Amino acid sequence: MVTSEQTGKPCVAIVDSDPSRRSQAAGCLSSFYQLTEYADPSNAMVRSRGNIPRLMLVGEKLAAGGGFEFVRGLQLDPILATIPILMLVARSDKATRDGVVQCGAKNFLTWPSPRRALVTAVSGLLNRRVEREWQTLHAMPRQALSGTLKLFNGIANSIGNGEPILYQAVSNACQPVVESIASNDFKDILHAVRDYDDYTFAHSIRVATYLALFGSNLGLSRDEQVILASGGLLHDIGKMTISHALLNKPGRLDAAEFAVMRGHVDASVRYLLACPDLPKGIVDIAAQHHERLDGSGYPLGLAGNELNRLARMASIIDVFSALTDRRVYKPPMTAEDALALMVDEMASHLDLKLLGLFRQMLLDAT
Repeated sequence: MVTSEQTGKPCVAIVDSDPSRRSQAAGCLSSFYQLTEYADPSNAMVRSRGNIPRLMLVGEKLAAGGGFEFVRGLQLDPILATIPILMLVARSDKATRDGVVQCGAKNFLTWPSPRRALVTAVSGLLNRRVEREWQTLHAMPRQALSGTLKLFNGIANSIGNGEPILYQAVSNACQPVVESIASNDFKDILHAVRDYDDYTFAHSIRVATYLALFGSNLGLSRDEQVILASGGLLHDIGKMTISHALLNKPGRLDAAEFAVMRGHVDASVRYLLACPDLPKGIVDIAAQHHERLDGSGYPLGLAGNELNRLARMASIIDVFSALTDRRVYKPPMTAEDALALMVDEMASHLDLKLLGLFRQMLLDAT
């Protein structure tokens, strides 16, 4: 059996006696999740104990007592009781809503529904589970995660409404990131988002943490570290306008898709320039983190001294984080393998002096 660890995808079980519904749901989710399908609820119960899914989709009209009864059985099982359940139901009337609550399911979705609705519902439940786990962390990393996530989600609304974001709000959210570095709790932040089912946020908070840590190791002040963390958090906000399907597409992008993906840099910069009090360094990080020293980067093809030091730091960390991030189409690369690849294959792209300092920082942190 191919495992979630091997694919890099969260494991989701679909339990439904109707093969057509199972097939439809699987078709919506197969690009993003490692799926296991069950027609028989008893088999689902037994097999799931050996390969515990991170979430279950359960059909309302499941055989042998129905979906609500099956979910009630899950709640009584000490191994399976913590699995979030999304019910697929025929209608959202009061009786159905009451049944969902009473059986212990976390949410429901009327079926059939658009693919986007199902992916959003599944992703939301997976993330709520991860967010609950954050509550066990020390105060600073817990505040760093909850504060940056709240800010990040608010930015999506601000972009849609054409509203700027104030630097005070960004710095307030990023201050606990810097404090977590000072207290040596920053690894909790990095580990806590490995399973978060929003790649743009998970990648951005990891870049923010690594950038602030790099700044700390280079002797920068706390205020400068906050600017670095803020730049990392905001460097990819233009991706908020790109579809979930394209951001997580397995395989190579075609020319049109790559053009859309590259456009996130200009989208980020346009928004950040409309925010009146953001420090220039934040905009520079967003604008230049895909530029390369040999001029092969984008969007402007800047080279050599045209790239400032913040951009050189950000490009190293953006590449490192992308290689070591867990994606739905690849497992994470180890830090050692990522650094070796960056030295061997990207020597003309990256500032090797800064890369050496970054590598030493990681060695010292382990």
